[in-house]
Amino acid sequence: MTTSGTDSKKPNILLILNDDMGYSDLGCYGGEVNTPTLNSLAEKGLRFTQFYNTPRCSPSRASLLTGLHPHQCGIGILTGHFGDGDYDGNIGNNCVTMAEVLKADGYGCYMSGKWHLCAEERIWEPNESWPTQRGFDHHYGIITGAASYYWPKTLVRDMKNIEHEAENDPNYYLTDAISDNAVEFIENHVSSNPDKPFFQYVAYTAPHWPLHAKEEDVAKYKGRFDAGWDILREERLDRMVKMGLIDPEWKLTRRDPGVPEWNSLSKQEQAWQARKMEVYAAQIECMDRGIGRIVESLRKTGQLDNTIIMFMADNGGCAEVVGEGMTQVERPSARCKTREGKQVIAGPNIDVMAGPENTYLSCGPEWANVSNTPFRLYKHWTHEGGISTPFIVHWPEGIEAQGEKRIHRCYLPDVMKTVLEATGAEYPETYNGNVIDPAEGESMIPAFADKAMPERLMFWEHEGNAAVRKGKWKLVRNFNASLHGNNPCEGNERGDWELYDSDADRTENHNLITEYPELVQEMKSAWEEWAIRCKVLDRNKWLHAAGHTK
Repeated sequence: MTTSGTDSKKPNILLILNDDMGYSDLGCYGGEVNTPTLNSLAEKGLRFTQFYNTPRCSPSRASLLTGLHPHQCGIGILTGHFGDGDYDGNIGNNCVTMAEVLKADGYGCYMSGKWHLCAEERIWEPNESWPTQRGFDHHYGIITGAASYYWPKTLVRDMKNIEHEAENDPNYYLTDAISDNAVEFIENHVSSNPDKPFFQYVAYTAPHWPLHAKEEDVAKYKGRFDAGWDILREERLDRMVKMGLIDPEWKLTRRDPGVPEWNSLSKQEQAWQARKMEVYAAQIECMDRGIGRIVESLRKTGQLDNTIIMFMADNGGCAEVVGEGMTQVERPSARCKTREGKQVIAGPNIDVMAGPENTYLSCGPEWANVSNTPFRLYKHWTHEGGISTPFIVHWPEGIEAQGEKRIHRCYLPDVMKTVLEATGAEYPETYNGNVIDPAEGESMIPAFADKAMPERLMFWEHEGNAAVRKGKWKLVRNFNASLHGNNPCEGNERGDWELYDSDADRTENHNLITEYPELVQEMKSAWEEWAIRCKVLDRNKWLHAAGHTK
């Protein structure tokens, strides 16, 4: 195994992140979606079964790109303003991005896709927090966190807004554009700089709401989800056990208490719900097809074997209910003439199906419960359903094993350390006159070779939801996190801690909090020390700062 970029030609880095996808949606993780490219990368590389993100998009992106915990680098929650300092929603100057580190080491650095690390009030005008000001030579994509796939807002190329290009193109689709621009960046780089390594960051918005997909892709899934969420969860679990991803002793969590039995729905309601998942699956398949074009560009340019490809999701499946009760958005689409040029929002009207540009829907808790099979809860929460992600790594020149699984416990801060070891790049103590916080995490290089990683504690916090992992033990609390009125599942405002043996019960069905009081106190104290060190703001304080009375 190559363990340092100094041993041979430095490896290229291809980092792929997708948005709001559950642990078990991909075909190679037990799902129904056709993902031949990612399946192939997994078969010729490695699948990790216990890799963790954070439970929300901006914090995950901040942690992934900086090697820090999100609270340390300005993204305590999202990019909205939730108070001063580390909750101001803007990536800070006390951190460096992976692009800044690798650029200083001679890499060409490119990004295609969603940024979402710039304060909301600053997304419309170029500023020092945009990608090309944080180490990337070129960027194509959106600055904000969500957008129409047909006419995305804040669409930019480098420092220039190009929304008009999408609005004037009748065939525009954001996922395709992200893939195509990544291919263009890679091929242009290799053509112009054949002896220079590159870092390509591809941040898809798929399958984040709105549920927008091309009809020819949606048609492939007609009828695939008609059995409903109750049966599909059972079928997914069975496939995951057979794949060796899930221990057969881990029991499926109960259906979300806010979700009805599938058979209690009318035929019309079932058709409306199934259509949402058909569109969601089509979004993922389109992404996979685009990743295939990127992989083919690596093969065509002779870069595939020396490129470390890492794929993951930014948080667990999303239970947010989006679109209900609304009739239109403020901004008209140049190509959508419905309702005098304004985009119609498909809410509870089950005569309006998801998919076209004049709709704006999410999957909701019903299907998020399937996406996160077999785990509890969703995006926002630090239970397994909120923070568990597929993680696929493919690196022919650096990883001998093919098609194997790794049960090593790793998470986002580890990616920076992994890239540092693989490339030999140096992480700076200062950058542009600013003192840089030391990188967190551990390199995953030993895990690639199935060797032990150092024993360590792992920590999470988001909106008051919190967790700490020590070996097989996980201490977790639920504050009913969402600030958007979406509390579709059980929770408690008291924030009671729960304790689980993740080796025996990773699906978190059996709370052992009363059985190990000394262990609980030890882990709770460790979390509190971490929270102070990493500037985690007390939930009541940030709620007050954000203007919430809850």
